[in-house]
Amino acid sequence: MASKSVTVGSVVGLHARPAALIAAAAGEYDDDITISLNGATVDAASSLLIMTLGAEKGAVVTVESENEEAVERIAGMVEQDLDA
Repeated sequence: MASKSVTVGSVVGLHARPAALIAAAAGEYDDDITISLNGATVDAASSLLIMTLGAEKGAVVTVESENEEAVERIAGMVEQDLDA
């Protein structure tokens, strides 16, 4: 399993817009992709579930999947300010 811990880069955290963009990208893969914060793990293909994490800017989340390319892509998105 590939795993990468990254810092949330969006100014207002993983709210609606960043979560929707991340979920859309995660949905392009057949593999399961998860995002975890403080013991809670959610499906990265669900924007609503991503928002339930309450991940604010600066929070460190972990992206995991059997697909290393997917982990790199989703982790990279989490690190970006997707509201810019």
